[in-house]
Amino acid sequence: MKPRAGLGLTSVMVALTLTTGMIEAVSFLVLGPVFTAVQTGNLLFLAFALTGAAGLSPAAAGISCAAFAVGVVLGSRFESIVDRHGRRWFVPGLIVEALLLGLAALLAWRIAAHEPGAPVTGHHFGVIALVAAAMGVRNVTTLRVSVPDVPTTVSTRALTALLGGLSPVADPRIGTGLRHEGRRFASVAAMFAGGLLGAWLLHEAVRPAVVLLVPAALVLLLGLVFWAMPRERTSEPG
Repeated sequence: MKPRAGLGLTSVMVALTLTTGMIEAVSFLVLGPVFTAVQTGNLLFLAFALTGAAGLSPAAAGISCAAFAVGVVLGSRFESIVDRHGRRWFVPGLIVEALLLGLAALLAWRIAAHEPGAPVTGHHFGVIALVAAAMGVRNVTTLRVSVPDVPTTVSTRALTALLGGLSPVADPRIGTGLRHEGRRFASVAAMFAGGLLGAWLLHEAVRPAVVLLVPAALVLLLGLVFWAMPRERTSEPG
């Protein structure tokens, strides 16, 4: 059963976008520079690193890409099995993501990954792999949900549509109106706010493990709240 479209689901997707900004703050500023959710940027990092560009790790970028792919494959398989049994797959997908992020936070705490810009070690690669796998599962979940203008891990299309929709010569084919523009603005603002919050917490010497634990807890909370709501209000066949 798929989640029912509406304000509740859109709000969940916007909150997930906020967590992406926090996660990428840790990935880029502490574990990398590397991305774990925004794989477009990560693929470019990998390409640059393979040419010997200074300050980039081909191992970190490659591990992120590979773990993300594993998360996508396993997440897709898992959610499809749940769906075939006639159960709600959205919440289990969020719970799996939250558990992976929680494990990543636990590992980051054990290795005492404190300082942004510190040398990347094998233990850091483990954190990268867990977070990237979680983001792979996330992308499967949000792709299946398909809430317009709120993909949760990228903002380029939402920003383009937002600016295009506000233009005096707005193209009606991209969708215009308060509902569309509201979703797009919320998506872009949430990504920025999450990145700002994550970077600020790191700047204030909050341990990266804690910064990762906040998104893990939020994703888990969102899943549990959605699960606790009556099925007829949150889910529909399909």
